[in-house]
Amino acid sequence: METLPADQILDGLSTAVLLVELDGSVHYVNGAAQILLAASAERVRGRRTDELLGIGAPLQAALAATGERRSTTLRELTLKQSIDGHALVVDCTVSPFGWVGDGELALVELVRVDQLSRFTLETRSQERHAVSTMLIDRLAHEIKNPLGGLRGAAQLLDRELPDRESREYTRIIMHEADRLSALVDRMTGPFTTREKTCFSLHAVLEHVRRLTLADVQEGLTFNRDYDPSIPEIMGDREQLIQAVLNIVRNGVQAMDGRGEIGLLTRIRRQFTLGNRRHRHVLEARISDNGPGIPADIRENVFFPMVSGRSGGAGLGLSIAQDIVSRHGGAIECVSQPGDTRFSLYLPVEEPS
Repeated sequence: METLPADQILDGLSTAVLLVELDGSVHYVNGAAQILLAASAERVRGRRTDELLGIGAPLQAALAATGERRSTTLRELTLKQSIDGHALVVDCTVSPFGWVGDGELALVELVRVDQLSRFTLETRSQERHAVSTMLIDRLAHEIKNPLGGLRGAAQLLDRELPDRESREYTRIIMHEADRLSALVDRMTGPFTTREKTCFSLHAVLEHVRRLTLADVQEGLTFNRDYDPSIPEIMGDREQLIQAVLNIVRNGVQAMDGRGEIGLLTRIRRQFTLGNRRHRHVLEARISDNGPGIPADIRENVFFPMVSGRSGGAGLGLSIAQDIVSRHGGAIECVSQPGDTRFSLYLPVEEPS
């Protein structure tokens, strides 16, 4: 069997890996490390780890330990590098690797702690989504069944009543039963599958922005930060408009119509959704500077009937999550007073 070169093996890993000389100079970085550090191999090679990562003393001690054939794991280190202004927190494992030429190398593995947390949150989100879908379907079923019986009984009674004035009341009952049945259909309507088309994610965000500004004409501003290079996406444009609109409306209502809504798009490479790794994933981030989601409902915000607003039905975010899930994507939510962010991740379908 042919033996593969070490760098070819390391490049196939999804874990960020650096080969570092014991003095701290970087000898090699694999593809995952280049993505993590947002820098090419040419820019990284030869630089010192304390300058590149900002974790000089702990890492230097771990490198020294590899000279004694010992491995060291450093937990929750904050790197100097950042993505979109957010610090990277990683677990770092340093192990002996061997000699290359006259120099001894150590293997440095970097695993993002926030990414592990995201996987956990995504799993929990999928579980909540399954419960939400079941609850809404059952709720619709439980409402429509008695409505059908109510309408049928009113229809029979309408035939038996002799005078027109009495039949007017049965007509009202039938009309209201039809109206409530149509309302339930609209509540569950976004879950129906339609034909996929190719469209721009920016067109979806702009459509929602125009709808919102037409409804709220004063006190609301939109800040847009679009990546013009992102590709088009395959899916149901109308459903995604509904999902984004639900999130934006939540933010507007939380701010009482006065504040800032942020719309941002980015492309993420080698991004994992569920148990599948995608070459390219589109991110649409919707933020607001409102009071934030109350702490007592923050973790359950995607459940139906959960709302931080008096009189709110608590269905908008649950419907949005279901729509995004049916597109193979996921939604994340981070909220604190003055900064609430919903990130929609949608996979880009690769040509076959």
